[in-house]
Amino acid sequence: MITIESLEQLREQLAARRAAGRVAFVPTMGNLHEGHLALVREARKHADCVVASIFVNPMQFGANEDLDKYPRTLQADQAALAAEGVDILFTPSVSTMYPKPLADQTRVEVPHISNLYCGASRPGHFVGVATVVCKLFNMVQPQVAVFGKKDFQQLLVIRRMVADLAMPIDIVGVDTVRDGDGLAKSSRNQYLSEQQRRIAPQLHRQLQHLAERLRDGERDVPRLQADMRQALDQAGFVTDYVEIVDADSLQAMRDDSHNVAILAAAQLGGARLIDNIEVHLNDS
Repeated sequence: MITIESLEQLREQLAARRAAGRVAFVPTMGNLHEGHLALVREARKHADCVVASIFVNPMQFGANEDLDKYPRTLQADQAALAAEGVDILFTPSVSTMYPKPLADQTRVEVPHISNLYCGASRPGHFVGVATVVCKLFNMVQPQVAVFGKKDFQQLLVIRRMVADLAMPIDIVGVDTVRDGDGLAKSSRNQYLSEQQRRIAPQLHRQLQHLAERLRDGERDVPRLQADMRQALDQAGFVTDYVEIVDADSLQAMRDDSHNVAILAAAQLGGARLIDNIEVHLNDS
């Protein structure tokens, strides 16, 4: 594996590799865990050359969020990616990604769905995500890009952006990787105290419980959402949202929705946890 910081060197390396076969791309913010490595393994199935990136993107962090303390573990990340057979690791600087001040930077916005749920709680977040991913796609020019389903809204934002801008990139979603007790792998889990870590799996358990109620035929969506919010708050979370949505559009679940996603976000101590579960309904 080679680590590259400059865009010129990246393009030089990729020119020869692209001529020899397909390129798959896995963008990350580093501090890698098993969830990220699962994305790399999936990428290898789709291409001859796998490129990963590590860039902590300032544009997607709000003024009072954890940009400065977001964990940066480049040496360990390099070792993990090399062990998985990644061909190129791209580690651009902020000045490479954003030569101009952020206020003057051209931005990419996927309207409407970027302002829902996490977008409502974190204004501008998905503009930052769409912008950095669009720039990275232009730099790497992959045929395939791989993202985790843990951030379900982000995955749909990226898919919509790629479709709307006619990018020739296949977007592959990978199921969430979890600890044995169900907690979704996340770099922010390390912010949890021991006691909070014991509470944290309740987020996934409550999602599972709500999914079962849907499968059993319950359709009072406001009541179902309120019940889960109450359960999370009683367990010690500060619930941001619980939403039952159509999985294909992120709009409110309809009577004819067969593919449904339950999205949830909640604060637990210093960690903002997000998770989701997809539910396939068989209503006629």
